[in-house]
Amino acid sequence: GPPQLDPALRNHPSEGRGSSPAGQVKSRVLCPDRRESVRACVRCLTGAVNLKSSNRNPVVQEFESVELSCIITDSQTNDPRIEWKKIQDDQTAYVFFDNKIQGDLAGRAELLGKTSLKIWNVTRTDSAIYRCEVVARNDRKEIDEIVIELTVQVKPVPPVCRVPKAVPVGKSATLHCQESEGYPRPHYSWYRNDVPLPTDSRANPRFRNSSFLLNPETGTLVFSAVHKEDSGQYYCIASNDAGSARCEEQELEVYDLNIGGIIGGVLVVLAVLALITVGICCAYRRGYFINNKQNGESYKNTGKPDGVNYIRTDEEGDFRHKSSFVI
Repeated sequence: GPPQLDPALRNHPSEGRGSSPAGQVKSRVLCPDRRESVRACVRCLTGAVNLKSSNRNPVVQEFESVELSCIITDSQTNDPRIEWKKIQDDQTAYVFFDNKIQGDLAGRAELLGKTSLKIWNVTRTDSAIYRCEVVARNDRKEIDEIVIELTVQVKPVPPVCRVPKAVPVGKSATLHCQESEGYPRPHYSWYRNDVPLPTDSRANPRFRNSSFLLNPETGTLVFSAVHKEDSGQYYCIASNDAGSARCEEQELEVYDLNIGGIIGGVLVVLAVLALITVGICCAYRRGYFINNKQNGESYKNTGKPDGVNYIRTDEEGDFRHKSSFVI
């Protein structure tokens, strides 16, 4: 390509131009200070900086180490400027700048070779897009960059399982399994007495006496109507590419409804209520409640002549009366 002069020298007069056997243009430029022709005043740029990566989508498990590969394949500059940036949640932050590791990677990252970035003890917060930028001042194309997406996988923790303790035959039941730490999001599987359950009981003849659906994305196991064969020990496993974890076994009991016993109990309660009602009616008819009321009224009114108040004193153990005059 054509040569490029340093911008600071473009306005200075030249003494002539020629071409070399290789076709490169040579300019005789008068330097502003000593006004002598020097070829060092000309930047003859023939290269262009280019980058590549051995892995643009590295995947690593949490607490392991990873290398973000950034390799200069072509450059005429001996000491290019290297920068690494982290892009996460629409925010851009420096990772390597001014020849130092910056931000939350300080103390657990370093530059490998000239440009690659090595991270130790990666965490889930390191999952992000990283951009390697190189500035080579002596190249025709001075700037190049490459983007690397880092994925940090997190092993699931034991999920939280909820299993009903007892369900009557013919009723519906739902079992829940949830895990919130794993990345990528885990898939769920249910086991009964150490036997894996299919996503649909109708798809497996072994479970023809059951009627359930399993959602591996949400971890719910739904029985439309439980049978005696559905009794057993249940547990759930959450798994992703980083590993798996399971919850403790929980027992589900399916019991028969005793219809005869329920009817008998209802009849006994009704009989007791009927007896109580009959007893109350008989008491009213015989005048028990009326006599008690009259006795209470006569007790209040007898023995109190007009104009006399009964007063009890601390010294007296019984009542004494005192006349009062009404004007």
